[in-house]
Amino acid sequence: MSLTQRPPNHLLQALPAAEFDALNPHLRTIELVRETVLVEAGAPPAQIYLPHNGVIAMTVGLPEGQVVQVAMIGKDGAVGAWAALGGDLSPSAAVVLFPGIASVIDITDVKAVADRNVEVRNLLARYELVLFVQAQQSVACNASHSVEARLSRWLLHARDLSGNEVLPLTQEFIARMIGVRRNAVSIVAHALQQAGTIRYSRGHIAIANVEALKKTSCECYHAVKAAHERLLCAR
Repeated sequence: MSLTQRPPNHLLQALPAAEFDALNPHLRTIELVRETVLVEAGAPPAQIYLPHNGVIAMTVGLPEGQVVQVAMIGKDGAVGAWAALGGDLSPSAAVVLFPGIASVIDITDVKAVADRNVEVRNLLARYELVLFVQAQQSVACNASHSVEARLSRWLLHARDLSGNEVLPLTQEFIARMIGVRRNAVSIVAHALQQAGTIRYSRGHIAIANVEALKKTSCECYHAVKAAHERLLCAR
């Protein structure tokens, strides 16, 4: 099967032909329904999800009841790849952020291919390292940078993964994802809208000026992109 005939997930596109052919009969296509929990934190994942579009958030719950996002996954990667490398329990929950379509395959089928092919293991390991960098950068960003920088970084990353300028989001939801109060997001979003950088209405945020949003973002956005390019795209 040619690359153009494969599902548009970057990891599936990057698999060697023989390994993709071995996995292809086991792939199933599902709809990603918004706010569906695909993997519970602390549970062993039974499947790997490889989005074609849409976005999945990896979240961590805090003792006070807060839920904070640590990473986002789109068609660039997969949820549950660590389990095919011998991992056990999921360190975070996986929740559908933006609806879409994904390929799904049982962990056992991926593990069987990864166990006999070092190139597949390396590909999955590199992607897990990308996720680790993203999570690490997210923690540092939330601890050190302004709400404006964090919101801008988050919107840019969501735009990159979804491929859309208009994002189906509420300010309250974004506040939970970046770990701040809703009124803080409201103040910053209003300022960005006044500057012509974004437009927002109930349930939607449209990015009107990408370059302006990059200027209000922090270096974390570029650091995560650079890690992705270095570990996955430059090979």
